[in-house]
Amino acid sequence: MSLSLNSAFVRLMPWIFVWVWSTGFLVAKLGRPYAEPFTLLSYRFALALIALWVITKLMNSHWPSNWRLAVHCMVVGLLLHGVYLGGIFKAISLGMPAGLSAMVIGLQPLTMALFAGLMLDERVSKRQWLGLVMGLAGLYFVLGEQFAIDASTIFDGFSGWAPVLVGTALLGISFGTLYQKKYCHGVDHLTSIWLQYAAALVFSLIIAFAFETRVVDWQWQFVVSLSWQVLALSIGAVLLLMIMMRQGAATKVGSLFYLVPPAVAIQAWFLFGEAMGPQGLVGIALIAAGVAQAMWPSRN
Repeated sequence: MSLSLNSAFVRLMPWIFVWVWSTGFLVAKLGRPYAEPFTLLSYRFALALIALWVITKLMNSHWPSNWRLAVHCMVVGLLLHGVYLGGIFKAISLGMPAGLSAMVIGLQPLTMALFAGLMLDERVSKRQWLGLVMGLAGLYFVLGEQFAIDASTIFDGFSGWAPVLVGTALLGISFGTLYQKKYCHGVDHLTSIWLQYAAALVFSLIIAFAFETRVVDWQWQFVVSLSWQVLALSIGAVLLLMIMMRQGAATKVGSLFYLVPPAVAIQAWFLFGEAMGPQGLVGIALIAAGVAQAMWPSRN
């Protein structure tokens, strides 16, 4: 089964992806107090597996032609979902501010550009490097205004393991995305994601049973948060990411992640009244210019 995409949807995909991915920070804020991180992720992955199984049957999806491709998909799942999401959720549960976590993850386009050259032999042009650096500068403008941090007390109030976990999450999502592009080419989108979540579920269950109480407070906020995480994020956003990675250069797709933090800031301003001043607006403009610079079609 291959997804047929019309040109209008292809043009809209990056913007749909950025918005859906950005909502992950908001719904996590809504549901995180009601379950421990890997317990929450275990429920998320299990429900996503059930939903995807039904979808694969309805769409008559094809499974990988050999076990090596299946294993590659599972490795992607461990990196892209287990390590990345687990690292972020656990770091925040240890007291690390979400904004500081987002600053670290904001380095992803640069790490993806580096890994893309090493893993995929993609040539990153000077213009793309300039766009990536512009985007990083804009990201820090936005988050620097939203989350002012005193360098002398940066580690006060949360475990020293939290920055390590966020750094590991950064490497997980960067390396996992490129690993998918290199080794999972030609695998059906839906079955590839199903195998990814199967591996991530095993990973999260092992940690949940080893280190967590696995107690869930089933309040409506948790149910809403979990439902959105399963349907919109675990299925919709990840499927869009897989499609875009197969259709475009990894560096260009990676630069889209610069748009996520300002999208979060705008929605937080609208939903929660968090103020955005001139510095934040300048940062958003700089990010938009950087992404345009990095994604502008080359002459070739």
